[in-house]
Amino acid sequence: MNVGFIGLGRMGAGMAANLLKAGHHVTVYNRTSAKAATLVTEGATLAASIAEACRGDAVVTMLADDEAVERVVLGPEGVAVHLPTDATHISASTISIALSRRLSDKHAKHGQRFVAAPVFGRPDAAALARLVVVAGGHNAAVERAKPLLDAMGQKVFVISDKPEAANLVKLSGNFLIASVIESLGEASALVAKGGIDVQRYLDILTSTLFDAPVYKIYGALIASGKFAPAGFAAPLGQKDIRLALAAAEDLRVPMPLASLLRDRFLRLLANGGESLDWSAIAELAANDAGITSG
Repeated sequence: MNVGFIGLGRMGAGMAANLLKAGHHVTVYNRTSAKAATLVTEGATLAASIAEACRGDAVVTMLADDEAVERVVLGPEGVAVHLPTDATHISASTISIALSRRLSDKHAKHGQRFVAAPVFGRPDAAALARLVVVAGGHNAAVERAKPLLDAMGQKVFVISDKPEAANLVKLSGNFLIASVIESLGEASALVAKGGIDVQRYLDILTSTLFDAPVYKIYGALIASGKFAPAGFAAPLGQKDIRLALAAAEDLRVPMPLASLLRDRFLRLLANGGESLDWSAIAELAANDAGITSG
């Protein structure tokens, strides 16, 4: 397929590279064009504008937040203006339910297809095509997008014919991951204060009761205390919890733990943690316990 890819951050660059490896013709666009250099050497075509990235069968956007997606897709020179009729926009970004609905309506008015396809996985998983993709959209749109989704992930779950359902699943999943990080941080602070080696403690847990990637990945980060460079930056974690709470308010679902996590992220950011991985909220529990790092 001829596909455009907009947003070449640490996640997007790996995803676009895997589309190339799968044999698709990929045109890439990023506000900082230097980020496209490696992909161009691998066979991608560099677009000078959003419009140039929207001339194919589909365009994938992988952007940081609602503001970036609105600017790129709904702006006066955005994707919705330039994408051909019957072409498909695949939004892999983690965005609000409200924006996902707006995108779906806007593309429908332009005779375009829209698939929400947020992903679970960190940059290393993106590079290895091991992302888990959660897709939502009309059956015909999802089927048309499937070869691209398969190229970027190890598993594709189609949730609903409503795109925003995929975004709700993604937000709820990130809430659960943040909950794991917080609980691991608190438990690690408890055993550390009791004189137990945290690495040994986490080795026991992750090889028995909690033998799952989320515990292993974040347990290792917490035990090492290495929260930089960020695989998933703390401001993005804060944004996702905020969006989860907005969805919960709209649906009238109390989420007291999500409210706690919102405050943990705000505390981390207020104390200079913007450049850290979102797992750095785990260190707050150690600080509360009077345990100093290093």
